[in-house]
Amino acid sequence: MAESDDIPPGPGSPHADPLGDPFLRTRFALPARPATFLRRARLAHHLDQALGTPLTMVNGAAGAGKTLLVADWAAGLEHPVAWLSLDPSLRGPGMFWAHLLQALRTHGVPVADGVGTPADAGSVHHTLLTRLAAQLGTDGDELTVVLDEYDRIGTPEVAEQLEFVLHHAGPGLHLVVVTRTEPLLPLHRYRAAGALTEIRNAELAFTPEETVALLRRHGLRLSVQAAAALVERTGGWAAGLRLCALAAQQHPDPEAYLKEFEAGHSTVADFLLAEVLKRQPPPTQDLLLRVSVLDRFCADLAGELTGRGDAEAILAGLHRENAFVEDLGHGWYRLHPLFREILRAHLRERSAELEPRLHLRAARWLGRSGYVPEMLTHGAAAGEWDFTAGALVDDLALGQLFTGLRTGHLVDLFSGMDPAAASPAAELVRVARDLSRGDLDHALARLGPVRERLAAAGPGTAAGRLGCALLEALAARVTGSPQRAEDAVRAARELQHELPADLLDKHPELSALLLTHLGSTRLWAGDLDAARAALTTVAGTTTGAATALPRADALELLALIDHLDGRPATAERKASAALAETDRYGLAEGAGTGLGNVVLAAVAVERDDLTEARDLLDRTPGPAVHDPVTAAGRSLATARLLLARGRARAALEAADPVVPAAVRSPWQRLHTALVASSAHLAEGRPDLATKVLEQLGGEHPVLAVATARARLAAGDPDTALGLLDPAGTVGGAGPAVLVRATLLRAQAAHTAGDTATARRLVAQAVAEARHERLRRPFREAGPWIEPYLADARAAGPDRGALPFPVEPLSGRERDVLLRLAQMMSTEDIAADLYVSVNTVKTHLKSVYRKLAVNRRNDAVRRARELDLL
Repeated sequence: MAESDDIPPGPGSPHADPLGDPFLRTRFALPARPATFLRRARLAHHLDQALGTPLTMVNGAAGAGKTLLVADWAAGLEHPVAWLSLDPSLRGPGMFWAHLLQALRTHGVPVADGVGTPADAGSVHHTLLTRLAAQLGTDGDELTVVLDEYDRIGTPEVAEQLEFVLHHAGPGLHLVVVTRTEPLLPLHRYRAAGALTEIRNAELAFTPEETVALLRRHGLRLSVQAAAALVERTGGWAAGLRLCALAAQQHPDPEAYLKEFEAGHSTVADFLLAEVLKRQPPPTQDLLLRVSVLDRFCADLAGELTGRGDAEAILAGLHRENAFVEDLGHGWYRLHPLFREILRAHLRERSAELEPRLHLRAARWLGRSGYVPEMLTHGAAAGEWDFTAGALVDDLALGQLFTGLRTGHLVDLFSGMDPAAASPAAELVRVARDLSRGDLDHALARLGPVRERLAAAGPGTAAGRLGCALLEALAARVTGSPQRAEDAVRAARELQHELPADLLDKHPELSALLLTHLGSTRLWAGDLDAARAALTTVAGTTTGAATALPRADALELLALIDHLDGRPATAERKASAALAETDRYGLAEGAGTGLGNVVLAAVAVERDDLTEARDLLDRTPGPAVHDPVTAAGRSLATARLLLARGRARAALEAADPVVPAAVRSPWQRLHTALVASSAHLAEGRPDLATKVLEQLGGEHPVLAVATARARLAAGDPDTALGLLDPAGTVGGAGPAVLVRATLLRAQAAHTAGDTATARRLVAQAVAEARHERLRRPFREAGPWIEPYLADARAAGPDRGALPFPVEPLSGRERDVLLRLAQMMSTEDIAADLYVSVNTVKTHLKSVYRKLAVNRRNDAVRRARELDLL
């Protein structure tokens, strides 16, 4: 007779484990859900997939809500669920299988006597596993086995035996493993076969909406926005949210508590310190406390702070254990935000003097490794201001204080700089900070001495001297000092040869800022061709976000030049492109000078859209840095708007404000005189209007036209017509100047009784005004023009008070425009017209182009003005 495989009856029995101790019923009971438990449908739906796969893993950190989630889901199942909560005393295979068999019996799953019972706490007979596998999940019976806190069982032997049973059991068996760490089961095999359901830490995190619902169960009301801030701080960690809610209930202002609670001294801190930190061995606790001063860290950086060489293995282990250490990829990690906050408070209490030393060590490592922005943060946190300022200047990053991208961060970083920091770099940072906030007096007082200190220091200070030249150029711009800007840019170009090319390549904003400041001062000085050359170079750069603000700045200055030349459409395109550039890179409103809106307002006045002009001027923020070009441009645009509204005296006052500058700008003087002349004409004083202009001297198309207008008003048509010779002074001027010149010649012909010539010239002016959509010159002309405009309207294809040029819209473009007026979205228009979204976008671009607008509302408004809707 063959030897039997039956397991001989041993000392174990259904009522005692292999050690002879009774089974504890708490290990087999489904955990009770508290009254405030929130069932989250998205997770429950995901868990339902467990019924279609043999293996499910719910893997998350302590307090992530794993156990309650699975217990709530399991309680709703219609088939038997065997629940077993594991602990280290069940580590041996015999103990594990004895308890699993007891879990099956406890939950009503029949286990045949022939399966047997482990008699040895440390081992189990393979036959028992075979017979158990042959029984479980067969004959269409569904059975779910939940192993909670599986991470307490790290024995490879148990994992291999569990995998054997699961592999050979019937399809009705579903194993759910709830764990803090990756189990030793061959997950890759199940994952590849589509036989694994996984829920991990990130999915377990509460969303803001779920947080609102959870807090409501605690009798607390919080907006979704406030909940989002709480989620960001806690990482959506379930236990943290519940502990916060419980603490907030005891607070007189729960919402304020949830926004500002001191994590370092809270029940959350107690939980994390006990459940996470104190479970780690002392070296790991020390590492966690030290890296809490960092936003992110790698093994080398952690080693720098701990002085040990085992950080890589420790960090990898902490991440595997879901010990609130997140793997960012490429060898970098970060702590859970709330855990880090608590550890930092803990570190400060235990060793306050250590924290600044850790920051300094981190700063030096980050500097050596090329992570300059983070180095600056930690240098400042260490209170090492000369070191930190030196790092900023030596990295040529001083210009970033003026690019809008890191400006706020750097200003905040150095806002607490110790007055005792007295290095040239620290002084340069102070000058830059003063200039960035418009404190010109302090900036200029410091700039000279620091320049002399750097010059005296000689070689090795090229980076500092280049930073000084940048600040000199900016100071020249804001003081209206063209020669000073030329000298600063020349010095900067010479210094660039002394610096590494790769370091200069890292900072394209330096050249862009220098050229923009140079272009602005050249513009202020009236050298428009030289200004255009410098600014066009900047506008043409394609170096991304670093130069976005200088590019926008240059485009706005170029737009002003076009406006001064009488080319409103070109000016509008460049000003709009400048605003689009700042929007594209998310630069804060007010980061630039605001000149773009000023130019657009001036263009709106030319088009007689006075409401739009007022809105644009009102929306123009005060420039962060004083800028004489913007100040003068804004004053002139305001004066033109007041003139258009018939407020001549107010226009006179607005046109000539006090703009502090080393030299007076010729174009500001010219256009101020033009406003004054127009104001005198509006009040019936042509002689004064002429006198104001004659004091200027020189030749300029716009001056010639204005003088001709004054002469014509004074009854001197011959002189006026002599000034308006198209082949002479006004030749080559922009459309806004030419249209006015043509209308003055028409007016002279009308006064002389030559109506045919007047009619021809008005028609010519209308044609010239079409592309630019000019209205203001026709308003300025006076009532004599009305009959001629009526003739022009009758002869032309367009309608309205003045004919606007509009390229005919296609049928499809009209369809899109009609739906645009109905406030339909691009997607809705596409669906309504049975075309793609891209097709709608193409039609929209064409409509915008033909109507010469850039926005939806403007397109609708323009179309209504033109009776297209």
